[in-house]
Amino acid sequence: MQANGSGTDGRRSITVVVPAFNEAESLEALLAQISAVMSDLKARYDVIFVNDGSTDATRETLDRLAERHPNVRVIEFRRNFGKAAALDAGFRAATGDVVFTMDADLQDDPAEIPKFLEKIDAGFDVVSGWKKKRLDPLDKRAPSKLFNAVVSRLGGVALNDFNCGFKAYQAEAVRDLHLYGELHRFIPVLLHWRGFKVGEVVVNHRAREFGRSKYGAGRLFKGALDLLTVILNTRFQTRPLHVFGGVGAAMGAAGIAILLYLTALWFLGAGPIGNRPLLFLGILLSISSLQFFTVGLLAEFIQRHSAGARPQWLVRRTRNLESLEELDREIRRLKAAGAALKEAAPWPTPQQQPSVTTPASAIGANTPTRTRSSA
Repeated sequence: MQANGSGTDGRRSITVVVPAFNEAESLEALLAQISAVMSDLKARYDVIFVNDGSTDATRETLDRLAERHPNVRVIEFRRNFGKAAALDAGFRAATGDVVFTMDADLQDDPAEIPKFLEKIDAGFDVVSGWKKKRLDPLDKRAPSKLFNAVVSRLGGVALNDFNCGFKAYQAEAVRDLHLYGELHRFIPVLLHWRGFKVGEVVVNHRAREFGRSKYGAGRLFKGALDLLTVILNTRFQTRPLHVFGGVGAAMGAAGIAILLYLTALWFLGAGPIGNRPLLFLGILLSISSLQFFTVGLLAEFIQRHSAGARPQWLVRRTRNLESLEELDREIRRLKAAGAALKEAAPWPTPQQQPSVTTPASAIGANTPTRTRSSA
């Protein structure tokens, strides 16, 4: 990757990924606006449109644009797989040093691209747009505000708008990113926990000109479930026992407290306790705590064995070292050579040391002879 996102010829290389689902009316106008901005920036760029199973004229529109513009590339899904899958496919095909994502409905303004690039040049790896003044109805703004507050608190990333699809990334940040489900909303959180620097810029949010929103209230429920997935895969990725053990400890403490309370009542003669619902609750909590501990131990065991083949860290840069991969290969080569040498000619143990004997002829040759004098 070139410094500051510049190519070998000094021009910035940019890829714009645009997921599209039934947005045929806006695609041509969006491409024209992106091209105008890139022309002003004098950047080398390409635009990747991902047709996420559209049923309108999106396919024909994209084919026409691809024929006219050689820097327009199209990925067409067989059916609607969702925005996360579309972004995942776009990231895999991206070739630019800086990768942008934006929605196809013209609500994201390409004229804001230079603001993102300024943040990228300032040292940020991920820059997320903030639609500070949203031109959406209240029934979309209120749940979104609550969602952003919860994700920011639990995810550990101080952003105001996780739902904004207008983002910029250093290519390195998305190179090994795998998205599925509804994880596209949590990309800043995922990258933050991998050590990338996340920033935010206020962007102009425009009213929708064509069609209607593809997202309903059901996305909040899906988002809540995916948030749990993100937390488990970020905060507790290498220590699953902490989360399961913590829940188990809390349930076990409550169960034991209930059972001790009932035991005290029984000793004090406060009546039978076998028919009290509280007894069954205490037993249930105690058993459930053991189950949570067991699940945590199994998850810890699985994680340790699955993580052994890959490092749980990312390197920003190295000095006086070409790459850690080359060093690792050299260490493995030396270990293999040592093992082969040891197997071919094993070092003898003290019991196996051969005894050194000296031939009698050699002893006789080296021993001075005495002659008896005659009387």
